[in-house]
Amino acid sequence: MNFKDLTKVSAAVILGLSLAACSGDDGKNGTNGTDGTNGTDGKTTFVARADVIKTNANIAYSAYSDSLITAVALKESLDALVANPTAQTFTDAKQAWLDAREPYGQTEVYRFREGPIDFENEDGTTGPEGAINAWPLGEALIDYISTSPAVNGNAFQEDDSRAISSNIIADTTAYPTINKATVTGLFETNEDERNVTTGYHAIEFLLWGQDLNADLGSSQTTRDATAGNRPLTDFNTTGGCTSGTGNAMANNICERRGQYLQVAADILIEDLTTVVNAWEPATGEHYKTFVAGGDASLALILEGMGRLSYGELAGERINVALINNSQEDEHSCFSDNTHRDIYLNAKGVQNSFNASYTRVNGEEISGASIYDLLLTEGHPELANKLRGSLEATMAAASVIDTKAKTGMPFDLLIQLGIEQENVIAVIEALVAQTDDIEEAIKALNVTTNDLRQDTEEKI
Repeated sequence: MNFKDLTKVSAAVILGLSLAACSGDDGKNGTNGTDGTNGTDGKTTFVARADVIKTNANIAYSAYSDSLITAVALKESLDALVANPTAQTFTDAKQAWLDAREPYGQTEVYRFREGPIDFENEDGTTGPEGAINAWPLGEALIDYISTSPAVNGNAFQEDDSRAISSNIIADTTAYPTINKATVTGLFETNEDERNVTTGYHAIEFLLWGQDLNADLGSSQTTRDATAGNRPLTDFNTTGGCTSGTGNAMANNICERRGQYLQVAADILIEDLTTVVNAWEPATGEHYKTFVAGGDASLALILEGMGRLSYGELAGERINVALINNSQEDEHSCFSDNTHRDIYLNAKGVQNSFNASYTRVNGEEISGASIYDLLLTEGHPELANKLRGSLEATMAAASVIDTKAKTGMPFDLLIQLGIEQENVIAVIEALVAQTDDIEEAIKALNVTTNDLRQDTEEKI
């Protein structure tokens, strides 16, 4: 994406902000500026369902736009690393990846809607969600991994009978050119869902490498608290190229590793651009359809909130790793950034309820909320109950976020006998808020699919 394209994105974001500002009274800023009351008669400012839907669409557009903008910044940092692999450019590239995850994590609530991110057509075409954010991945398809079974976890493809014997970066014969066709052509190859070759987590693996913290043994009480530790020499193309510390390789292997990073970033930008364009307020076809969707769109908002809360976040992203005590099953297992994934996904649900999103530049986008709508339609107790359950979830998620930042990442917290209760508290809070979301669905008399369908494990 060139500067002219970025200018178009920025202009469109400004338009989105203006639309959000005029989408109806936000119900939160009455005369006294508190809780949707006007400060005189205690009644909520009037909010229509159409206002809530339009605000939700404007926030979706802003969050996806931030995801695209930070993905472009990530690509620039990766380009700098590849051109000049130094300790600083390596650190900058990792930080750019972490920064890019912040807005995207808050967009996950816009899934489960058959929208631009995760549609499924009858002809078999699907939205780019998997290509953007699929996990866990069988990293052995992409690059070298540890040869020790004690530490490689599930790094090999899920089914050995369908696995690829070499990796893309090392096999110059099978994959002479690393480009978009090569990388996307091997995505979920051999019908193996672990064969993930694109998206945030492929880039994460190439930046951090495996998190080689062996599962507990007789001489070990806890896992190592550090993330993956790929050496800078893995990107050295002028002599001294390695595939892991002390494993010298020809320069072209490090060149191919850098090429893979750049290609994966380009694909990520391309995929995010399609989603942003679909949500663009003036011309996006999905935006137009969604804001005109009436109760069907309101139902989709609530369904996305509930399904992310229960099956995807409480179930697949937390509970599965917890019950298996498996760091390979954590969402961002290479960088140990799973605590942020959890926090940001939960924040996205809260954003949808409060109709408020803080952009990466600090600007707040807000408008008519579900909280306001519940008050307007005569359900004040439920409005406050759901608001409280969402706040309880954020408080629980903040605990594991803080613990990770102070030396105890998610892969330690899921260990039996360490501090599992902190992880369990987040799961319980997410289940409780799903119960309240179901109450809101009934109170607003809209129809959704089952909110608990997205995990096979008992929570």
